[in-house]
Amino acid sequence: MTATPRPGTPAAAAQYRAPVRRPPAPLAPAPAEKARMDSNVRMAVTLEEAPWLGWMLVKALMRFAFMVANNLVAVPSYICYVIILQPLRVLDSKRFWYIEGIIYKWLLGMVASWGWYAGYTVMEWGEDIEAISKDEAVMLVNHQATGDVCTLMMCLQNKGLVVAQMMWLMDHIFKYTNFGIVSLIHGDFFIRQGRSHRDQQLLLLKKHLENNYRSRDRKWIVLFPEGGFLRKRRETSQAFAKKNNLPFLTHVTLPRIGATKIILSALVARQENGIPAGGDAKELDSKSKGLQWVIDTTIAYPKAEPIDIQTWILGYRKPTVTHVHYRIFPIKDVSLETDDDLADWLYQRFIEKEDLLSHFYKTGAFPPPKGHKEAVPREMTLSNMWIFLIQSFAFLSGYMWYNILQYFYHCLF
Repeated sequence: MTATPRPGTPAAAAQYRAPVRRPPAPLAPAPAEKARMDSNVRMAVTLEEAPWLGWMLVKALMRFAFMVANNLVAVPSYICYVIILQPLRVLDSKRFWYIEGIIYKWLLGMVASWGWYAGYTVMEWGEDIEAISKDEAVMLVNHQATGDVCTLMMCLQNKGLVVAQMMWLMDHIFKYTNFGIVSLIHGDFFIRQGRSHRDQQLLLLKKHLENNYRSRDRKWIVLFPEGGFLRKRRETSQAFAKKNNLPFLTHVTLPRIGATKIILSALVARQENGIPAGGDAKELDSKSKGLQWVIDTTIAYPKAEPIDIQTWILGYRKPTVTHVHYRIFPIKDVSLETDDDLADWLYQRFIEKEDLLSHFYKTGAFPPPKGHKEAVPREMTLSNMWIFLIQSFAFLSGYMWYNILQYFYHCLF
């Protein structure tokens, strides 16, 4: 028989002590509750980022306002200078186009400065193209976005008079931009894409080169052989490659040979026997040595995220380094005998671009050239003083031409 403890003793207290209650395990929030919690977190993050976002918006608006003002003074001033120099064009055409080219280079320098001050800089790899800046050359460039043109405008600024004596082949849509009238005067060519326009456009390109390239003392010509942006042409290019047993490319597309063929056939100087002459040819039919080099140019963006013209202008993307790789080929090494030879040579260049870009996206650097253990990039820089001077010249010119036109207006009316 078990004895019952007396009331009030410790034993009795222990017998009637209430059991310890453990707190229940927390339940998972209901979906609606979870969504509300996530929304609150997102709102908190947004509120924390609000000052930064506000500053980015203000900065973008300020940059856009400056770009508009820049265009309002620079482009009309360029047109006025070209008009006032027309007598010189009649008397000394070469000197006229030299002066026009210098002003054209300054205009492209202004465009480059918009990206420069936003932190969009360029790192150059491969061969040094400045060494051939006085020779005639064609640049074959991969095309990813509208920012490719701006990138080239920047990285070619410190290559002597290359920009001043350069001709661009651009999509016809650029004709209707604020810079279109300048490019038309300078002699750039706007090509219309599409199979239905292809034959006609190639004929127009041939005529344009015959009438404007040599007469305006042009030295370099920039071409995007892919015929469009990567994101728009990739699927079509891959389907064509599969159908024709060609390499499957991801970072570039298969190039079109039409414009390249026209440029090479029109600009490569030939010897008396009709064989294309290389850069080291001694006797040529024309006074010019003709096209001497092909510069295989590959543009790479970090994480394969290209910069478009809107970003270049507004500067809302964080500072980015664009990487540009150059490889130089003497024109004598380019197969020009038949269309198939040229196509094979051009396809090989873009297969190499694919390999270059694959290596870059994996390692963050281009592979070293043959015979070297590592590739050494070169940082491209612009002079802040030079940018200040050309911008000052643009605004002072705009002010001068405004007063001149206002004076004549009051005299006439």
